[in-house]
Amino acid sequence: MDAKLVNPIIDAFMEIMPQMGFPTPKRQRIYLQDRNVIINGVVLVVGFTRQMQGKVVYNMTADTAKYIASTMMMGVPVTKFGELVQSALREMSNMLTARAATNFTKLGLDVDITTPELIISEDHTIKISDAQYLTVEMEVGGHIVDIALDVNRNA
Repeated sequence: MDAKLVNPIIDAFMEIMPQMGFPTPKRQRIYLQDRNVIINGVVLVVGFTRQMQGKVVYNMTADTAKYIASTMMMGVPVTKFGELVQSALREMSNMLTARAATNFTKLGLDVDITTPELIISEDHTIKISDAQYLTVEMEVGGHIVDIALDVNRNA
């Protein structure tokens, strides 16, 4: 994976989260993982198409997902993952990834995104790569969101 393709995604997270009412995120660490993402509780998967291929996976605990949904819904308490909460989480991933796609245009890449997939589960895995992929751990408001990336330019 081209390292230049990571920054537009991190930058999107740093730009969009504060616009949605969250404190400024902080990058914690970056590390490599093999093939599968172990779901921490809630995962949102968005794909890239056109001049890029691959996926970005937003992986978080159920508590973090509830915090995010509550913040997006102006502080409404979240106790379960009903339709409104699921919609808020999908919208967050859509906004983040759409901004990343816009950031990729600055690199001369024409990029579209797929509809976000939401998975609510614990201790399951999803395959996102045939090899290693990069995970960027981001902290926002005392909560951790792991952003798993397996993206490449199309030839």
